[in-house]
Amino acid sequence: MQIKNLSLAVKGLIAVNALLFVVTYFLPGNEQRMSEMLALYFPMNELFQPWQFVTHIFMHGGFAHILFNMFALFMFGTPLEKVWGSQRFLIFFFLSGIGAGLIYTGINFLEFNSLADKLASNGLSQGEIKLILDTGQYNSSLLSKISKEELSEFFTLFHAHVVGASGAVYGILVAFGIMYPNAKLALIFLPVPVAAKYFIPALLLLDLFSGITGFSLFGGGIAHFAHIGGAIIGFCLMMLWRKSTSGYSYVDYRIRSS
Repeated sequence: MQIKNLSLAVKGLIAVNALLFVVTYFLPGNEQRMSEMLALYFPMNELFQPWQFVTHIFMHGGFAHILFNMFALFMFGTPLEKVWGSQRFLIFFFLSGIGAGLIYTGINFLEFNSLADKLASNGLSQGEIKLILDTGQYNSSLLSKISKEELSEFFTLFHAHVVGASGAVYGILVAFGIMYPNAKLALIFLPVPVAAKYFIPALLLLDLFSGITGFSLFGGGIAHFAHIGGAIIGFCLMMLWRKSTSGYSYVDYRIRSS
């Protein structure tokens, strides 16, 4: 499939992502400024802004990150847009991406509050908890009550930010799998074609496993629950739209990469 055959919405989304990537990483001094303004921060962090639930979708953490997301958007989004039209596709894309950010933030918020309660129950004052969040410093005697890993997680949850279109892309993957369950996915990292109805659930289970255990086959720094969140929103939307998306499963549909 050539780039000129891309549907309008997919082409526009790729263009905006590419433009912001260039502005962020190739204009001197812009990386931190763009990240602080557009990445999605924890709601209690002073850098958090409501618009970040949208803007984080167009920010990426490196070339491999944006390459994978835009490749998936190109390969799986194009057939969906051709069936739905650009307007419905964009609604689906943004709802999946925003929903992914909300679910990811909600899970982090629950975990953060649980750790904050644990610190408070062990006698730490609000000032001492704030010192941990501001500086990462704590009295070593605290390690007898809470683990170093938990303290690190507490600090990281407050300061880390999430970027990328992965949540929206996972919603698109789920939609593609529902509409084309027998589509054969012949991708670079797959030695043989695998039907979407097997590949996509396996990918989601791998993300769920990584999110729960913290062990990731693809390295650290991946917001696995954002992926799951996007998939959940995508599935819910497909159930709502099932009447208008029925009848589009093609056994011979193939996704290839070279």
